[in-house]
Amino acid sequence: MNLFAEIRSLVIDSLQQMQAQGDLPDGLSFDAVTVEPPRDAAHGDMATNAAMVLAKPSSCKPRDIAQRLATLLSADPRLASVEVAGPGFLNLRLASTLWADVLRAILADPSGYGRATVGAGIKVNVEYVSANPTGPLHVGHTRGAVFGDALASMLDFAGYDVTREYYINDGGAQVDVLARSVYLRYLEAHGQEVAFEDGTYPGDYLIAVGQALKEKVGDSYLGKGEQVWLEDVREFSTLAMMELIREDLLALGVKMDVFYSEKSLYGTGLIEAAIEDLKSKGLIYQGVLEPPKGKKPEDWEPREQTLFRSTDHGDDVDRPVQKSDGSWTYFAPDIAYHYDKVQRGFDQLIDVFGADHGGYVKRMKAAVSALSNDKTSLDIKLTQLVKLFKNGAPFKMSKRAGTFVTLRDLVDQVGADATRFVMLTRKNDAPLDFDFDKVMEQTKENPVFYVQYAHARICSVMRKAQLAGVAVEDAVLQAADLAGLTDAAELTLAAKLAEFPRLIEIAARSNEPHRIAFYLYDLASEFHALWNKGNEQPELRFLQEGNLATSQAKIALIRATAVVISNGLGILGVQPAQEMR
Repeated sequence: MNLFAEIRSLVIDSLQQMQAQGDLPDGLSFDAVTVEPPRDAAHGDMATNAAMVLAKPSSCKPRDIAQRLATLLSADPRLASVEVAGPGFLNLRLASTLWADVLRAILADPSGYGRATVGAGIKVNVEYVSANPTGPLHVGHTRGAVFGDALASMLDFAGYDVTREYYINDGGAQVDVLARSVYLRYLEAHGQEVAFEDGTYPGDYLIAVGQALKEKVGDSYLGKGEQVWLEDVREFSTLAMMELIREDLLALGVKMDVFYSEKSLYGTGLIEAAIEDLKSKGLIYQGVLEPPKGKKPEDWEPREQTLFRSTDHGDDVDRPVQKSDGSWTYFAPDIAYHYDKVQRGFDQLIDVFGADHGGYVKRMKAAVSALSNDKTSLDIKLTQLVKLFKNGAPFKMSKRAGTFVTLRDLVDQVGADATRFVMLTRKNDAPLDFDFDKVMEQTKENPVFYVQYAHARICSVMRKAQLAGVAVEDAVLQAADLAGLTDAAELTLAAKLAEFPRLIEIAARSNEPHRIAFYLYDLASEFHALWNKGNEQPELRFLQEGNLATSQAKIALIRATAVVISNGLGILGVQPAQEMR
């Protein structure tokens, strides 16, 4: 049940009726007409901008439209009142029976409440993490992993056909550096003294990999040159690091559907096929780019190269795909990888990158636009940096990784649930301060505690009700007489529950899972406010001794609240707490 969608349909039907009666011209688009919660709750339950957005295209005064629309809407029994406000906004108050309908809809289908159909029939690929397989995942990767995973879950909840994908960057020079670093640990495992020069990976996490290599090959690589061992050690090391990365992701609750190897693009004709596709569209040519202002990128050459005419698809400059010596630029395999995604039939692509990839957005969008003939969309989400704090000061704690805090460090410190929720308390493109002290606090200032506490409190009431002999099964609560829920705090909580389906649609359309974390905090606030009010007014307490019907009505309200909290947390990958310790 999406109450906002229902009332919007009512508004659209009324506008069409106005067209039929000659009060509005034909041919108007109603796409910009919204029905949403008012900024000030005192103005009503919902508000619509219909008169404001239709005034100019219809050449009518907004208040004239609003007044005629108000007359038509007032005839519907679902609306208790319709008021024209300001220059032409309409404030709507709903009939009190609708809040009971919302609660019954939640209790009738707990796991399905809030699920949307906006993504029906749409295949979407969400690529996230995609860290180089050269070390354990760090805090920056953690934010991208949480964001991407929550985004994928949210899209799935909204009806999309979602594939979660990790792109393994195992085709570049950094994997050779990994192999050389593991070889040093291999020598160390044989008792030799080694030195890690600049450009190698000195982290302790490679000690076990070096030991495992020794167990596999014995002393066969000792004293041998790179031409003997480099390729084998590179493959061995990559597999070992990807196993470590998979374990770290599982500790965070992240499971991928596809791990796609960059190396698989080389020597298989996939890069050539992608470039040939662009060439067939007249988008590949030989040319010399103007030298860039400031720092020169690694793919610029003061000589003729093979270029992609990316400016035809919104980029600032054309991009090299093949160097003058015939080797591919770093952009070429990325084009081929996204060409493969397009060929796999995805309708939408979403890439989750770190903040340092900002300069990559336009060229990649141009490539997908060209490869798909504008039929496949690409949204690139950048995740900003995470700063760790403890006792009010920047915090560093990892020696195992050498120079950074790992994902596993973070999860071991505060747990996967707190890590995930806190990572979603800011929009992805805003910097995030992760304060260990606040994450462990049991206060309103700790959002994950505040939301979990609301769910745990409800579970506690449910257990007490059962001990008191009150039936609290969903089917029983659904049939309860809910007319007694009349206090403002109760109705405010019910109204907040009604917003959840609308929120899912908005968040899914904008690819913004942080909206769910914000909503859950607000929902928890409304619940805690009702709880606290009940401490002062006994008639608002959820268990009313000697009054079974009233108890079940109030428990129906908070059980519905627990359902929505659980569904929202499930999208974020957080387990709802049954009790707080």
